[in-house]
Amino acid sequence: MSYAAGVDVGSTQTKAIIIDEDRQIVGRALLDTGANVIQAAESSYTVALKEGGIDEEEVDYVIGTGYGRFRVTFGNSQVTEISCHGRGAVHLFPETRTVVDMGGQDTKAISVNAKGEITDFCMNDKCAAGTGRFLGAAAAALDIPLDDLGPVSLQSTKAIKISTTCTVFAESEVLAWIGKGKKIEDILWGVHSSIASRSVALMRRVGLDDQITFTGGVSRNEGMVKALEERLGTSLNISDDCHYMGAVGAAMFAMDHVLTGRTPVGSGAGVAS
Repeated sequence: MSYAAGVDVGSTQTKAIIIDEDRQIVGRALLDTGANVIQAAESSYTVALKEGGIDEEEVDYVIGTGYGRFRVTFGNSQVTEISCHGRGAVHLFPETRTVVDMGGQDTKAISVNAKGEITDFCMNDKCAAGTGRFLGAAAAALDIPLDDLGPVSLQSTKAIKISTTCTVFAESEVLAWIGKGKKIEDILWGVHSSIASRSVALMRRVGLDDQITFTGGVSRNEGMVKALEERLGTSLNISDDCHYMGAVGAAMFAMDHVLTGRTPVGSGAGVAS
């Protein structure tokens, strides 16, 4: 049995996925990236190997992706995260034609074809107002754990309109609304709605399709899922592996190489996040 792996080194978290020849996931790992990017890549890969009960010598090809993909020193190649998220999304949800990838530092809207190849993309990388970092600023202002933001926001009965377009000022605006006696859940729903609005605008630039897959760490936030679905007027494709999507796509490219010897599409230098 041959195995292939993908390691996605993100700005906040590092993910590793190992698949077999049938392209089934046999090992996964999710760790905080921290300050030592090389160590994060190595540790996540080790954890994924252990979970799958696989020896490192059994893995025939490893691809690094994400902003720290060139720090996956044990990898055989690198592929841009845009290519990997597109490929991974179509693997998990074959009818996917639009992908929204929301991470800690940026949000990407990606258009893909039936093969998972990228046909267009755009990203919000100059301002963090439509990203997980905006949520982090709100969490800090309200002293609420990041994982609680989604559930609390869903208790809202009336969203508070968040007017700031800058993460730097998000905390100040949130505190100002608290000072005016507004409910925390209504403020948080306003934050989620603001991010959703910006993300949908990105998706419209690449073209919206009925089959939209939500990837990245923020896809685990149920409040963000609902906010996006309300803005889009349709359900999103979501699975427990959407957070791992970059690593899933990287592993698929790696297995392509194992089975065919082809050079992975999107390898080499490219957009970082």
